Amino acid sequence: MLVFPDPAPPELAQALDMAGYGWQPVPDEATVRSAEPRGGWSGAIVCADVEPERAYALARAIRRTEQPVTPLLLLISGAQLSDLELREDLFDDFMLTPFHPRELEARLKHLLWRSGKGSRPEIVEYEGLRLNLENYQASMNGTPLDLTYMEYELLKFLAANPAKVFTRETLLSRVWGYEYYGGARTVDVHVRRLRAKLGEEHAGLIQTVRSVGYRFGQSRWS
Repeated sequence: MLVFPDPAPPELAQALDMAGYGWQPVPDEATVRSAEPRGGWSGAIVCADVEPERAYALARAIRRTEQPVTPLLLLISGAQLSDLELREDLFDDFMLTPFHPRELEARLKHLLWRSGKGSRPEIVEYEGLRLNLENYQASMNGTPLDLTYMEYELLKFLAANPAKVFTRETLLSRVWGYEYYGGARTVDVHVRRLRAKLGEEHAGLIQTVRSVGYRFGQSRWS
């Protein structure tokens, strides 16, 4: 996916990464053509809230490419709304900045689906927790979580099976694998670390079931 400008705004880059979209920033019109993939760009996000004239010129360049029409999302400020009627041929959808990452993802999903391009990455969600299974990224209420590989794997398994209770032995075999010879304390240590990284407000997502093991989320009988 094409993104203008280069470098991309940090909040946009983070939102795209967390949503699992592959993207490439471009600084000018020439790069739109020279860096274009063989099958064309799957989509374009053009930030027009800072340098609008450069952004609109780049949008025109995208529209002039010989590949099939690239669905284009325009990011603008509220003060630019009155100009949109004069630019309708340059974009397929628009958003106001600052934007919410969930709205951006929803609009991109709809835009790409409508154009027949791209697909949504596999996501596991529970309340504010979000796990992208394609790029191994996790976030809580939009804030990235810095997890180790095994912390991520444990959280993914638990979140994919909410309300179910698992013994430590089951978690060892299902997450670490049957060839792993570590003891039950390994699970306890990883659960403790996950709770710390989820933060005090969300640590209760992983509940201890006394004399049994752990459960993610609320039981239907709670």
